[in-house]
Amino acid sequence: PLSGYASYYSKSDETALPGYYGVVLKTHRTKVELTASDRVAFHRYTFPKNVEKYVMINLKDANGDDRPTDTFLEQVNDTTVSGYRCSSGWSKQQQIYFTAVFSEPIRLALFHDSIPVQGNVLQGIDVKGNVIVASDVEKLDVKVGISPVSMENAAANIRQEIADWNFERVVDETTAKWNAELSKLQVSITDTVAKRIFYTALYHAFIQPAMFNDCNKEYRGTDKNVYGDPGFTNYTVFSLWDTYRAAHPLYTLVQPERVPDFINSMLAIYEQQGRLPVWHLYGSDTNEMIGIQSVPVIADAILKNMKGFNYERAYQAMKASMMSDYKGLSYVTKLEYIPADKEKESVAKGLEYAIADWGVAQVARKLGKVDDYEYFSKRALAYQKYWDKDTRFFRGKNQDGSWLTPFNPVHSTHRNDAYCEGNGWQYTWLIPHDVEGLISLLGGDDAFVSKLDSLFSVNADLGDAASPDISG
Repeated sequence: PLSGYASYYSKSDETALPGYYGVVLKTHRTKVELTASDRVAFHRYTFPKNVEKYVMINLKDANGDDRPTDTFLEQVNDTTVSGYRCSSGWSKQQQIYFTAVFSEPIRLALFHDSIPVQGNVLQGIDVKGNVIVASDVEKLDVKVGISPVSMENAAANIRQEIADWNFERVVDETTAKWNAELSKLQVSITDTVAKRIFYTALYHAFIQPAMFNDCNKEYRGTDKNVYGDPGFTNYTVFSLWDTYRAAHPLYTLVQPERVPDFINSMLAIYEQQGRLPVWHLYGSDTNEMIGIQSVPVIADAILKNMKGFNYERAYQAMKASMMSDYKGLSYVTKLEYIPADKEKESVAKGLEYAIADWGVAQVARKLGKVDDYEYFSKRALAYQKYWDKDTRFFRGKNQDGSWLTPFNPVHSTHRNDAYCEGNGWQYTWLIPHDVEGLISLLGGDDAFVSKLDSLFSVNADLGDAASPDISG
């Protein structure tokens, strides 16, 4: 790990705030400071005197399974570098364009497969570039604009958002923006650690969904076409399976001005790909996880009478998505349940779809669509098809009506059983739309309370193949 450009650092030399990050790279005796506007990152490097100085632009390596499919790097003039990175991974077709403007003259040394390349332009899969500055430069500022559309738009974003080189001003402005958001919830408590934990959690909740357009309002759609100003702020990073239960309802309370733009972005995605988003990341739907949890998010906003989007258009998108054949939905339409011998994660999918169906039903009732209300209300009760009264758990049911065996309510096999990143005990409680119905299945209030208490005292092994995502 100490080869190449890696460096030791110490937590004592690190500062992490919502509007500013700073750290000292001890190996290279270089201080790094970072801040940002909406679409532009602002870097500041403070170097030791009279040594060679490089800033690497690495378009190959990334986190996880993200891998480049096409990359490009070019020195535009003596202070500007532009490029793009197309990649596939969690997001199957990701395109990021950038322009970087430096405060000092630079020279770009290009590398392909770690081999030096002559010239100022390089395109390929394994593209890296060392930005070289004079040895007597002690401070280097860099403004990096990004865009989903083009390198030219990235440069325009810089000109629009950070025209000068006043790093401290950008820190102050970004800090003020975060203070305005975080102060929407005021906590009066003497425990500093608890307060820090609370506001860090709130900060994490607010870093997504992410704005996904340029200053001129252009953006790249899920169909990869470039769209002009849609009349709303376009967003991406809809981690919906993770966020529909609590984060999105929180946004309706403390960020209601953003919610219509979230939903209009989802409706645009629907029109571009023919289905509401599942897990939308940087312009592509990953189609990962289960359910179509943009449906309950939209239902929540409609039932709370939020303005700024067309209810009828939204309803038609919800209905069409839930009548699609996405990940087992065709079985819901035909059999009222998803057979465990036909679809993995059948119980998890079935319970998630029941929640979404309930949301469609409630919106149908609000809009006066009686037949749809009755149809989707019935589908919202399909969770009962997975209930085994003998074991008192929701279980995988085969197409012939038999229960999937063997059955262990604690055991979990990652993405390869009737549940999804969970087990039978955890999925017992995923009936938020019909708590009274769940109480009835469990045998009444006393039995329900006893079962719920038992959840917190179960002491058993999840198994060797359990999902690392399970906690608690």
